[in-house]
Amino acid sequence: MPAMPLQLSEPKPTTTARVAPLAKLPVFWSLAGKQTIVAGGSDGAAWKAELLAACGAEVHVYCPNEELGEAMKALIDETAVRSIIHHPHAWHPGIFTGKALALADCETQEEAQAFHDAARAAGVPVNVIDKPDFCQFQFGSIVNRSPVVVAISTDGAAPILAQAIRRRIETLLPPALKSWAELAQALRERANTLLTTPQSRRNFWERFVDRAFAGNRPPEESDGQSLLADAERLAVDQTHGHVTLVGAGPGDAELLTLKAVRALQSADAILFDDLVSAEVLELARREAKRMLVGKRGGRESCRQEDINDTMLALAKAGKRVVRLKSGDPMIFGRAGEEITFLERHGISCDVVPGITAASAMAASLGVSLTHRDHAQAVRFVTGHARNGDLPTDLDWRSLADPKTTTIFYMGGRTAGKIRSRLLEAGMDDKTPVMIASSVTRANQKNWMGRLQGLEEGIDRIGYAEPVLIGIGSVFGDALREISHIDMRPSGYAAGV
Repeated sequence: MPAMPLQLSEPKPTTTARVAPLAKLPVFWSLAGKQTIVAGGSDGAAWKAELLAACGAEVHVYCPNEELGEAMKALIDETAVRSIIHHPHAWHPGIFTGKALALADCETQEEAQAFHDAARAAGVPVNVIDKPDFCQFQFGSIVNRSPVVVAISTDGAAPILAQAIRRRIETLLPPALKSWAELAQALRERANTLLTTPQSRRNFWERFVDRAFAGNRPPEESDGQSLLADAERLAVDQTHGHVTLVGAGPGDAELLTLKAVRALQSADAILFDDLVSAEVLELARREAKRMLVGKRGGRESCRQEDINDTMLALAKAGKRVVRLKSGDPMIFGRAGEEITFLERHGISCDVVPGITAASAMAASLGVSLTHRDHAQAVRFVTGHARNGDLPTDLDWRSLADPKTTTIFYMGGRTAGKIRSRLLEAGMDDKTPVMIASSVTRANQKNWMGRLQGLEEGIDRIGYAEPVLIGIGSVFGDALREISHIDMRPSGYAAGV
């Protein structure tokens, strides 16, 4: 009887509010063609006037000539390109009629109170710069890729934090995104006419996003034509989805690639390994169906055939599927088998690489696996075969080469045999060894010693959690540095 596809688990019910409390409601407000007020001639007032003009507002600046700062003067002189109208006198209560909003830079509390009260009396939303008691609304720190606009607010508590967040977002959003957003506006009506179901529309726009973030380049005419061709194909065949094999890395969510995060946030269904951390899953789209399909040595596991059938069933239903694997999918992740299966059934797939555990372990130690004074090669070797024992076809003489760094994955249960086979092949029993479990996680444990003590190290570390064994002279300096440190979580045991 053929294996039945695994059943999707529903998102866990929650008793908390769907929307957590908000300090302020973020609202994007159209000011195109509307009249606004800026009172004052300071640099702060000039920045606000420029911002309002950039939104298409007609900005009326009220300030005597002698009080205009250099920034405001320069801004007013740009009347050919900006709708900024200077009134060379102070503000008064009669200016608020018909205005959309009012801003002021006031030196005294008394003036701020008067401006605030006059605006409120006229029903005009008001903001007095740097005086939160007289502000009905606040300005966020802005990332401008208009028509894509991102605003960050800390409710006035930490403006520097908002600026730091903006800088991080700036690095995530390529400048070319502006052009892609404009292309989206141009394609929307045609695409939505062609695509009549919510799923087909979602698939189309997810493909659009993939293309927009594929490289930091503006769209070309061919991109629009190709995307419309995609829409026409999806209109005919709205049943086939897509599978992305994503590397979740060793556990620390901050080690995910940007492309991996985008895949998680666009997924309809996520099939994840037992070793994927909760922090990584937290970055996934909330509406996505999540299914644990873990395979762990010595434990009850999902059959690969069941996983394949489930991916196929979801993709044939038009879903965007993420197959989320710990580490890198292409290193001991059986990705090749899954890709072949999907291609054989006509399902498109792609791969997002992840940081493999060996690289993360080396980084945590500050050890170069190919330090030119010690090793001219590095090898990643599986520590167990399908039957749970060592693979029978390993070239142990080659692995015993003192100029090679060797990392054994999944070798906890076979550590004693690894030691014996390497010694038989001629490796020096004083060769430095590093053992790490749960790499990059809060419960990471490390042991460093010599090849002769490998079994002792495994006894100290255990193999209930994923274990890496690193062997080679590149670990020598690290061993000498920590030989006096006692065993503790996220620390070291030393066996010299």
